[in-house]
Amino acid sequence: MTRSPHRVQLTAGYLLHHRPWRDSSRILEIFSREHGRLTLFARSVRGPTAKLAPVLQPFQLLLLSWSGRGEAPQLTAAERAHHSPALPRECLLACFYLNELLIRLTTRHDPLPELFDHYHATLESLRTGAALEPALRVFEKRLLAILGYGLNLATEAHSGAALQADAWYLFRPALGFVPAASDSAGVLAGGSLVSLANETLSGTRELEDARHVLRAALGECLEGRPLSSRAVAKAVLRKAAR
Repeated sequence: MTRSPHRVQLTAGYLLHHRPWRDSSRILEIFSREHGRLTLFARSVRGPTAKLAPVLQPFQLLLLSWSGRGEAPQLTAAERAHHSPALPRECLLACFYLNELLIRLTTRHDPLPELFDHYHATLESLRTGAALEPALRVFEKRLLAILGYGLNLATEAHSGAALQADAWYLFRPALGFVPAASDSAGVLAGGSLVSLANETLSGTRELEDARHVLRAALGECLEGRPLSSRAVAKAVLRKAAR
């Protein structure tokens, strides 16, 4: 890969989101390994004769080139890094959720190669049949850590005592984990927190506890702003129930 201050050639990236622009163009939201998240203008990529339309798809590792000054340079070329199989259909909505987290919580033009690698590894693991819920929880945990909001899954908030697998806790997003009685509302099993720390989640209780903790932590980062992907997921579940 070569680059100049205003030109980038064949850098690894993923398409997170796109929207129409004018007659045949699109505005792309990209997450690249070396340049972080950025917006690109892509001209003439819509319609039956657009050569790049089949290439510019989410969840496929791309090699992207662009040039121009300002906040939104112009896409000049794109190709697949390799031909990966499609994600399982049951994973698609969850992966759009990951894309929305990246859009909402990362800063433009801030390279986060470790986060990019985790995102890439999560997609690849799901392609090969990894369990969806553990993969999502581990990605959320790593996302928070890389962005500077990592959970302290080692010690209690007030005393600094080590979290115990056979104890019970409550999670306070701005504080951490505090001891609780086993019958408290929202109580978390210490074993679930140990498994989350070790990224070895399995079983219904561990996954539910991890989901509760991570949703609360992410909610704090999102400052109460709802996620569109969650609303879509709820609508899909309601429709399926009917």
